[in-house]
Amino acid sequence: MSIAIRKVQEADFPQLINLFQEFAEFQKTPDRMTNTLEQMQKEKDYFEAFVAVNAEDKIVGYGTWFFTYHTWVGKSLYMDDLYVSPAYRGTGLGRRLFESVLGVAKEGSCHRMRWLVSDWNINAQEFYKKIGASLDHTEMHCELVIK
Repeated sequence: MSIAIRKVQEADFPQLINLFQEFAEFQKTPDRMTNTLEQMQKEKDYFEAFVAVNAEDKIVGYGTWFFTYHTWVGKSLYMDDLYVSPAYRGTGLGRRLFESVLGVAKEGSCHRMRWLVSDWNINAQEFYKKIGASLDHTEMHCELVIK
């Protein structure tokens, strides 16, 4: 199975919107996926990602991130999503995408990399533990929709 990992291009946006919806359904929150192709194009300067592309030029996974500043540690990288389509899970693709994003954090001289994992997603939790991440159960995710 030949899968290439590369930086996202604007031409990838239509496929990614579909994968975002797939991920939202996997997360059991399809109603939260409100992004659109038009919105992505308008806000493209804020979007950073690696995509995993198969031999048929289909995107089968992605890792998204942005730089941030955390008052306790300084410059950090936040990995917003790491998603691999079901047919490609267990192939090492998630690790490859994760390592690509981690490489950005290292190249950017970040002091920390952060992300969220669902409390019900035991497979993802085990994956993150295996790569050396600590899971912190002391904070809760807060969100405010701005209209």
